[in-house]
Amino acid sequence: MMKEELEVSSGLARRQSMSDYLSPLVRGIKPSGIRRFFDLVSTRKDVITLGVGEPDFVTPWHVREAAVYALETGKTQYTSNAGMPELREAICQYLDDSFDIAYNPADEVIVTVGGSEAIDLALRALIAPGDEILIPEPCYISYSPITALSGGVPVGIETFSADAFKLTAESLKKAITPRSKVLILCYPSNPTGGIMTYEDWLPIAKVVEENDLIVISDEIYAELTYGSKHVSFAAVPGMKDRTILVSGFSKAFAMTGWRMGYMCGHSELLAAMLKIHQYTVMCAPIMAQYAALEALQHGLEEKDRMVDSYNQRRRLVVKGFRDIGLDCHEPQGAFYAFPSVTSTGLSSEVFAQRLLEEAGVAAVPGDVFGLGGEGHLRCSYATSVTQLTEAIDRIGNFVHKLKG
Repeated sequence: MMKEELEVSSGLARRQSMSDYLSPLVRGIKPSGIRRFFDLVSTRKDVITLGVGEPDFVTPWHVREAAVYALETGKTQYTSNAGMPELREAICQYLDDSFDIAYNPADEVIVTVGGSEAIDLALRALIAPGDEILIPEPCYISYSPITALSGGVPVGIETFSADAFKLTAESLKKAITPRSKVLILCYPSNPTGGIMTYEDWLPIAKVVEENDLIVISDEIYAELTYGSKHVSFAAVPGMKDRTILVSGFSKAFAMTGWRMGYMCGHSELLAAMLKIHQYTVMCAPIMAQYAALEALQHGLEEKDRMVDSYNQRRRLVVKGFRDIGLDCHEPQGAFYAFPSVTSTGLSSEVFAQRLLEEAGVAAVPGDVFGLGGEGHLRCSYATSVTQLTEAIDRIGNFVHKLKG
């Protein structure tokens, strides 16, 4: 028989392109708006970048040395799937000392490959097809795609600058349907720098309880608060067993490239997430785990010094934006400012594009972060004061020309 006859007789439709082999879930995911924008940045010289959410500090020397020493002494094997027992103990002690949350290191903690893996594990373990996942926006760009890849339906809840980008009980109630199952929280917030106080959390906790929701609380910026202490949603009465707390070492300890995170929660929920972790990555790298242990045991003073530096830059940047005529709510956490550019008459994407091309400053257009992001710009102040000062000057000249 001819080849064409074989294809017809098999009863199979021929795929038109290689992409036809891909899962429809993957085909439906848009590429990262942040990465797309910074592909443009890579083609330019003399650009000041305020876009990447990464500390400009190098991991402290003694933390790096701990990883080197682990290598030199032959620590190159797998660890326990959940992470080294001594690291899990140190994480629990740290959370208890810092945020008044007590976890059992034996079965309520998993060390993950960054906080991103923890979020992925939690969503994959919790979602059944069609479950609705509630996501306050603007937010970290990965929540909705991971939800969709897990078979869930992301449901955005818009937050507003007038409310300091806080989630309100009223807006949460309006978004809930019989299919609602999980609420994702990220406070301090990427991209807005918004925080939630204990008083803010109480009405949210009531809605969570009344609607039988599970919460994934991404607290990767917990240490980076200014003027007030971070309050974990898991510390609110009655919420610990309903909450998967996600955090890590990337932001506060300047360890982004180490990919060290962790998740804490009810032992039954974490046991299910551990199964996925076992079959996908086995365990986090042992050398990075030793570095994380060193950071917790001997790196807290350096962490505090970095936070103090961010606070100084935060004040400089917020004042700078206001002085050049851009409204900017005062971020109380993380290391991002989220100024409004609506007064210029440009969309956030057009503003960011022209700012890059005409002024040599790279920032992320707010629309990539979901509802409420349009009309804003995410600017990271995790860079030097010299660079920040020059960036504000360039943005000011650019805005002056637009309005002139």
